[in-house]
Amino acid sequence: MTRKIAFVTGASRGIGRACAIALAQAGFNVAVSARTVVDGTAHLEDGKTALPGGLDTTVAAIEAAGARGFAVPMDLLDRESLLAAADQTLEHFGRIDLLLNNAVYQGPGSMQPLLELDESEILRMFEGNVHAQLALTRHLLPGFIAQGGAIVMNMISATARLDPPGKIGQGGWGMAYAMTKAAFERVAPLLCIEHGDDGVVAYSIDPGHVTTEKMALTQKGRGFEGHFVGAPPEVIGAAVAWLATDPGAPKELAGQIVLAQREAKRRKLVEGWPPPR
Repeated sequence: MTRKIAFVTGASRGIGRACAIALAQAGFNVAVSARTVVDGTAHLEDGKTALPGGLDTTVAAIEAAGARGFAVPMDLLDRESLLAAADQTLEHFGRIDLLLNNAVYQGPGSMQPLLELDESEILRMFEGNVHAQLALTRHLLPGFIAQGGAIVMNMISATARLDPPGKIGQGGWGMAYAMTKAAFERVAPLLCIEHGDDGVVAYSIDPGHVTTEKMALTQKGRGFEGHFVGAPPEVIGAAVAWLATDPGAPKELAGQIVLAQREAKRRKLVEGWPPPR
């Protein structure tokens, strides 16, 4: 069987890693990109607590699922490395059938009030949350059209359309961060309108509240372990794999927001999840 090729950004850990593994289990060969190449070389903001995960362990898990994996280092704020990762994937596999824009900017500014933001921080957030993803999609789009189509999945955030329950520190988030997420949420529907006739299908994936490795360590360090429990990343991976492979996936979801946890629950994609109350 000829496997299709997926390219997943931000796949050293968390949602990206879970999606890459789920796609491998569903029949894709998978290229993965991120800044962290070797497991455990990234740290929390304290500089001491090592974060689990790296491209090396993600590729190992992909290959354990019987698929071919390929790791390419990439930094969203480094346009040269971004496009090079796509080109290396094309050179290695020959094509890309699914692009999952999962990587996001992780740096200062996301949780700062407007008056405390430096303009350079705002520009970096837009670069890492909007412009980089657009550049990658634009770079690959001519190839998608030439081969008769592809799937583009954009990992979005509900902060794009929801008002925060309070100020920052009281359940809220930064204005600039929300603005970048709102801009990115508009990409999938417009992509379907502009290139649906070329076979390009795009989705906005809303993961909901997910307990990633970083979040679990942060909560533990602050004494909040066990509080604000979200879905495991594997739930989002299962929803992404379903959307990518199930011929019965509703066509009306193209260009729309797909609530990953709702679909996983509705379709019983993950055994034992959600746990009984």
